[in-house]
Amino acid sequence: MKAIRVHAHGGPEQLRLEDIPLPEPAPDEIRLRTDVIGVNYVDVYHRTGSMPLPLPYTPGMDAVGTVDAVGADVTELAVGQRVAYAEAPGAYAEFVTVPVRLAVAVPPELDPRLAAAAMLQGMTAHYLAHDAHPVARGETVVVHAAAGGVGQFLVQFAKRAGARVVGTVSSDAKAALAAELGVDTVVRYDRDDFTAAVRAATDGAGAHAVYDSVGRRTFHASLDALRPRGSLVLFGQASGKTEPIDPFLLAQKGSLKLTWPTLTHHVLTREEFTTRAEAVFAGLLDGTLRARVDAEFALADAAAAHAHLERRASLGKVLLHHP
Repeated sequence: MKAIRVHAHGGPEQLRLEDIPLPEPAPDEIRLRTDVIGVNYVDVYHRTGSMPLPLPYTPGMDAVGTVDAVGADVTELAVGQRVAYAEAPGAYAEFVTVPVRLAVAVPPELDPRLAAAAMLQGMTAHYLAHDAHPVARGETVVVHAAAGGVGQFLVQFAKRAGARVVGTVSSDAKAALAAELGVDTVVRYDRDDFTAAVRAATDGAGAHAVYDSVGRRTFHASLDALRPRGSLVLFGQASGKTEPIDPFLLAQKGSLKLTWPTLTHHVLTREEFTTRAEAVFAGLLDGTLRARVDAEFALADAAAAHAHLERRASLGKVLLHHP
């Protein structure tokens, strides 16, 4: 079968299409013939080595496909079903084996492209808004990169909960998209003082929570944007790793809470995984959530997909397909 392989950390040119053996599912796994493959910024972190995986490897953490084979112990899904999965490696391939606990049936009426566009990023936004800091009605929260893949879903979950959202973006096009999604105050974090904007939007009180996927560039300003006992939820480092801090700084700034959660630790059981995935699918079907596909590439053009993502011009999910 064809798969993208990475043999050394580096630029997009490290993504190479190769022939590798067809994998066989373990007793608790299914094998999918992938139809639509998600491209996520974590794939860039893996490729560059900022969050390294053992070399060589096949990139990709989520996809939608058709069950091609099932392991001996699998009873939850069957051959021929359309399934989505997340949080298992190896998606940039014609076939992938996945633990059944990380896979869920896609409703027949849901466009598989939208399911793929919403799977990993929608589930990430779900645990951020419901667990990492549960958004409550009347709160003010800050969503950095509000027009990004996770940011778009996070804005929608926060608005559904009844929060005021301050969203930061890096371009006028992204500002327009953030406003369309319902962001109450849109700030260009690349040129404007978003901390001042948060203070102005809250009569000086500060935000209840900041969701930060940018990292080094915004970290200290995010802390400064919080009210006493506010929460800074880190979940990415697009601008680089944050500098170490003395934990006492959190006390000095108002008994703040700081956390870096991951999706892995919020889908520890099949029930937890399916609950989150089905909540995202239900939102797509009833119109309370929107998924936006930004660009689509052939599997063989995975390097171009990564280059597109790294230009930070995308306004939604980047997808891969193969014949």
